[in-house]
Amino acid sequence: MSTSYDIPEVLDRREGPWGEVVLRRHGALLQIIANGCFLMDTSDGRSERRLVDAALDALDDRPAPHVLIGGLGVGFSLAHAAANSRWGRITVVEREPAVIDWHRTGPLAELTRDALADPRTEIVEADLVEYVNETSATYDALCLDIDNGPDWTVTDGNDGLYAKPGLASCARVLRPGGVLAVWSAQPSPDFEETLGNVGFQQVRTEEIPVARGVPDVVHLGVRPG
Repeated sequence: MSTSYDIPEVLDRREGPWGEVVLRRHGALLQIIANGCFLMDTSDGRSERRLVDAALDALDDRPAPHVLIGGLGVGFSLAHAAANSRWGRITVVEREPAVIDWHRTGPLAELTRDALADPRTEIVEADLVEYVNETSATYDALCLDIDNGPDWTVTDGNDGLYAKPGLASCARVLRPGGVLAVWSAQPSPDFEETLGNVGFQQVRTEEIPVARGVPDVVHLGVRPG
């Protein structure tokens, strides 16, 4: 008796600024692999969508807020933000040129074509850590989905975003009363404490159940008014 296995099909493989990135199709799913480590796929997206909604909910009735989404990924957060007319502007910062290409002209376009065509949407090719350190722009909300979250980063340098200096830069680019929302693959009490130590208020963690394992979470904090 023989058993057949569904082997992922490599759709594109590139050497990017931070190493190898691969786009694969595994059955009905599209997957992004970075330096041999699985990052994300198109299987669900409920926690990425909640990341955007939680930030918007925390802004109360602020008119036409401008959101910065850190990390394009497979596009769940962008597509969900663009589907909501309450957002005034949507800026996405993504450092991997290949990921941007896969959305503009590649297989991931099926998920974000409408969002990319939305006049509110702007894609910025940049490293998010450097961007928040250097930009003069300000935002009403930062929705960050970088790597696997505060406690498990795959790419060198991403951990700096979740330390005090990186969070201080996030606070700097937020307007008074602005919201920082951070996606994580697991709860992080230490990160929640760091948010408070940096000066964020109303710090809380929202859990989003997943099919298997520990829940995804969204960490939230508000810059004082």
